[in-house]
Amino acid sequence: MLQPGDRQPGTDDGGKRREVATHGMYRRRDTRRDQLVAEITNNLRRYSVDAQQVGHAFANLHGLNPTDLNALIAVMDAEMFGDPITPGRLGEQLNLSSGSVTALIDRLERAGHIRRDRDTVDRRKVLLHYADQGAALAMEFFRPLGARTDTVMDRFSEDELEVVHRFLAEMGEALRGHRDAVRATRPEPSRRTTA
Repeated sequence: MLQPGDRQPGTDDGGKRREVATHGMYRRRDTRRDQLVAEITNNLRRYSVDAQQVGHAFANLHGLNPTDLNALIAVMDAEMFGDPITPGRLGEQLNLSSGSVTALIDRLERAGHIRRDRDTVDRRKVLLHYADQGAALAMEFFRPLGARTDTVMDRFSEDELEVVHRFLAEMGEALRGHRDAVRATRPEPSRRTTA
């Protein structure tokens, strides 16, 4: 809260509004739509930070690093969509070299979080799955959060949830597009194959 004598963010010393940034923090809020866009942008940022902190709490509790956690999420997401992830796809998604992916998978498998299975159609292909032990740990930790999010979603109609779903899906696409553009400007990690 501003105290007497404090400058309003986004204004000059004379109190006149200036354009500091148009990406959200000091976005002009002249109309209700502008206010909503700014508030939604701030809510998304806070949600992202809060979700990351919850994820890090789970990771710290189980001796995982951020890359381990991202790998587990990728494995879980792929299984949820009925398309288990391969080590190669995991490396592409996490932007890791094949050697780093192998070490990552070995570490997560030893800890009981994931398992490797051969594809039943193409025995040369290895698929990654969430192991029962890892799934049980995640369910125990995240069940209370699931109950809280269910309570929130129960307050919205199906039509409202359709709009929220469409919005979040499109925002996710925009974010991933930006991530991919940023990655494209950086040098690729070495993708040597390991024997």
